[in-house]
Amino acid sequence: MEAKAHARYIRISPRKVEVVLDQVRGKSIDEALAILRYMPQKGARITEKLIQSAAANAENNHDMVRDNLYVAQIYANQGPTMKRYKARAQGRANLIRKRSTHISVVLREKQ
Repeated sequence: MEAKAHARYIRISPRKVEVVLDQVRGKSIDEALAILRYMPQKGARITEKLIQSAAANAENNHDMVRDNLYVAQIYANQGPTMKRYKARAQGRANLIRKRSTHISVVLREKQ
């Protein structure tokens, strides 16, 4: 049995979030939340809320025991990119890409 949670259209690039996700992959819920609480990255706050949501789904929807849960899978996929233009010298324009991310987490119980 597994519990899932998704955060979609998060306004941070997937590359920046992957650094945070690599730190908690395979860890128990309590250990992962402790690691995320003290990380300075913006992605850590988002990931912390997402793992708490998945843990709540596991307890309330699937009758799983919180102490036995671990982060089985966690990954970030690229979402839609907003394109903006910035004025540059001599009448030119530069493209600014504002990337977004879809983050997914899967929790499972230890056997």
